[in-house]
Amino acid sequence: MDIDQQKIDRLLTRGVAMVYPTAEKLRELLISGKRIRLYCGFDPTSPYLHIGHAMQLQKLREFQELGHEVIMLIGSFTAMIGDPTDKLAARKQLTKAEVLANAATYKKQASKILKFSGLNAAKLMFNDKWLAKMNFENVVELASHFTMQQMMERDMFQKRSEEQKPIYLHEFMYPLMQGYDSVAMDVDLEVGGNDQTFNMLAGRTLMREMKQKEKFVLAISLLTNSDGKKMSKSEGGIIALSDTPEDMFGKLMSMDDGMILPYFRLVTDLADDDIAAIESAIAGGMNPRDAKIRLAETVVTLYHSAKAAKAAKQHFAQVFSKKEMPDVIPELLLSGRSLTIVDVLVEAGFAPSKGEAKRLIEQGGVKIGTDVVTDPMLFVSPRTDEAVVQKGKRFFVKLLP
Repeated sequence: MDIDQQKIDRLLTRGVAMVYPTAEKLRELLISGKRIRLYCGFDPTSPYLHIGHAMQLQKLREFQELGHEVIMLIGSFTAMIGDPTDKLAARKQLTKAEVLANAATYKKQASKILKFSGLNAAKLMFNDKWLAKMNFENVVELASHFTMQQMMERDMFQKRSEEQKPIYLHEFMYPLMQGYDSVAMDVDLEVGGNDQTFNMLAGRTLMREMKQKEKFVLAISLLTNSDGKKMSKSEGGIIALSDTPEDMFGKLMSMDDGMILPYFRLVTDLADDDIAAIESAIAGGMNPRDAKIRLAETVVTLYHSAKAAKAAKQHFAQVFSKKEMPDVIPELLLSGRSLTIVDVLVEAGFAPSKGEAKRLIEQGGVKIGTDVVTDPMLFVSPRTDEAVVQKGKRFFVKLLP
């Protein structure tokens, strides 16, 4: 076991919002040299992991590099229930087929950060393996460890109650299910976003009452935009790990200036002294655009490579600074089909759904050639020449007949 105190101190402070019961107790455990088992759970409610997930995976990687046993847990059962955290309406419940389809590439995406092979390889687990086997007696036993008053302490349930919006019984079950994950895997520590604290502490309660064992909780600070909303799949404004280097670079360059320093602190592994120097330079009049360029290069290098970051920077300069069309444009083969522009946007990956594609068109954010598209029912038919569809300023696709 690596008990480098400097690494441990950084692990317990960088990007960390809170440690339960205390950071000092967890520090003592880590310095003791004991190898602990820890996990972080990811509900596959969409096919991609994003930067917010990456922050949690990076924290797992820090523990992994110190020699601890790391588990990446796929919420293959809990995703079907739907986490009510921060939601003022019930989540749409997913089928098992939808959940498994969404999770199909999670390991590949997480491999940008975690090691799943070699010495001290991370484990990949699925919580339907134990949660799907529970009977009604088991569920009643879990529920007996909590009160209705405890559940109603959650802000979003209080707000829904005040607004006379429905609170479904299955939503109360979510923290119980997540809590039982800790028991099933017999972990020493759970890592998760600060918004997951209630659910993670439910696991702490169950571990104490069912296994008479201490479970630590490490809550990671959230990335929020200038309005205070977290960067997430449901709230939008996310950067996916599956994004191309060019898309990732462009998204970072287009974010609010106020996000620069939080991204450096929470997303990158840049040294604290270097970040302090950047903060000082910005305060001294440095153009925020220059700081964003360094941030974008750092992040793209982290999740792709230095070579990809350099190419993405050149692409950005060509398309945005010089206002030119990129040399290399992705292609979409129509194969004789006649599609609506909405279908094209979805197939090209420019919109996650037809509803979102229609909103892009209504906002005037879609062009074919130099013409702004206003009709979402516009058919794009096969033609002998090539046409280029553009979404916003950064995204292009060439339509082939």
